[in-house]
Amino acid sequence: MRRPVALRLCAALATTATAAAAGVVLSMPEASAATGRATGYATQNGGTTGGAGGQTVRATTGTAIHAALCARASSSTPITIEVEGTINHGNTSKVSGTSCNTADGVIELKQVSNVTLVGVGSGAVFDQLGIHIREAGNIIIQNVTVKNVKKSGSPTSNGGDAIGMESNVRNVWVDHVSLEASGGESEGFDGLFDMKDNTQYVTLSYSTLRNSGRGGLVGSSETELSNGFITYHHNLYENIDSRAPLLRGGIAHMYNNYYVKLNESGINSRAGARAKVDNNYFEDSKDVLGTFYTTAAGYWQVSGNTFDNVTWSSPAADYKPAGPDPRSTTTVAIPYPYTLDAAACVPDVVTRIAGANKGMQESNGSCSPQTPSPTTPAPSPTSPTPTPTTPTPSPTTATPSPTQPGGTNLSIGAGSDGSSKADGTSYGNVRDGNLSTYWSPAGSTGSISIKWGSATTVSRITIREAAGSAGGIGSWRVLNADTGAVLTTGSGAGAITVPRTSLSKITFEITGSTGTPKVAEFETYAS
Repeated sequence: MRRPVALRLCAALATTATAAAAGVVLSMPEASAATGRATGYATQNGGTTGGAGGQTVRATTGTAIHAALCARASSSTPITIEVEGTINHGNTSKVSGTSCNTADGVIELKQVSNVTLVGVGSGAVFDQLGIHIREAGNIIIQNVTVKNVKKSGSPTSNGGDAIGMESNVRNVWVDHVSLEASGGESEGFDGLFDMKDNTQYVTLSYSTLRNSGRGGLVGSSETELSNGFITYHHNLYENIDSRAPLLRGGIAHMYNNYYVKLNESGINSRAGARAKVDNNYFEDSKDVLGTFYTTAAGYWQVSGNTFDNVTWSSPAADYKPAGPDPRSTTTVAIPYPYTLDAAACVPDVVTRIAGANKGMQESNGSCSPQTPSPTTPAPSPTSPTPTPTTPTPSPTTATPSPTQPGGTNLSIGAGSDGSSKADGTSYGNVRDGNLSTYWSPAGSTGSISIKWGSATTVSRITIREAAGSAGGIGSWRVLNADTGAVLTTGSGAGAITVPRTSLSKITFEITGSTGTPKVAEFETYAS
């Protein structure tokens, strides 16, 4: 694989007195210091509200942040932690408790939900100390700076990621943050904003990512395709070698970002990933979009972008730039509302308002920064359970529901396999969003499966037949392929409700048909 070169340049606190000694001050429930509301994919899957409606706590050390998490009644009790000052290795220690799981030398948001972490006052700087989000949901991080986090040398933190998410993470909004490094992998740094191992429904907005060999990734390998539904908007990527970001599988939406000095490559869509790239401004950069350092192709839909002094390399087997005349290679349906600023004003708007300690302003499509209203606490914020259990339902008989499932098709970016397939068909055709391609079994019966790298919650599926074959699918069963349990049975294609189940593989088994059944799409939904 080609590599980009280096850069050119607690026991829970029992009393308020104990809490104060640790550097945390508790207050009564109040409106949080966070402003605005989540945008992009973070608004899906139930939305992202963080700690709205819960207690507000002020912390001046990393230990105090951990102590605040550990002092909650449970790991899902809403909390807003207002951070001021410099957080570093010297003031960040593990704290123990039944509502937390923390560690020394890293801010650990692990096995928790309903948390807001927001910089206030003179600002919050996480110096050489990363923020780790793991097995967590409904998290907001706003108005903080994270800088010079290393994976090698001294000191090290968070695997070298400024902000890293992994292991069944859902619904994270990172907004108005500044992420910085001082070099590439050879200098000890890794990614600024990384997601892997089943991380979904994340938005990065109004933030700056600077001076790093790697901007960030979605998916840790070509076979780790359980991540996706990520929005990046109104961010500044400056002096980045590559991964702006790197996408392995899944769907991402990039709009109104300002990319300047991408030294080797930019948006790297590969391994079946699909990127919607709208009204961005690329300046003084190289190979800003394409499939790079792999033969596993990715795809993109482009519209309204400006390419200002962008150079493009010649294609090779493992290096396929989208330019010099970028054209769409797929289509991506976006499920949430958004308003685009014109690409021409993106450099000005993003430079003025992106990053920490710049007033938390937003843009409404008029190229004019606006100050959002304070976030209103939600009366009862919720989030997905970080570690769901898998029920074993009894077999039931059902007919397809005429109501089309809402939400995001989880099959996009997942894997697939099945029984023997007819000549000229492919398992992957049922998860490519293309109704003109399909899978058929070798005979009149057979099975097709959708699979993920880790547990994924499914409650509805839709089976779409290829054009000209409607009515070919007769009787069928839907199976939890992890356990072999029959989730439901019925006949005919269409929308099907199954018991809400957490599983890593779901199978649609055709047990009877008329002629040759043809499955164009096997869509899966959480709700």
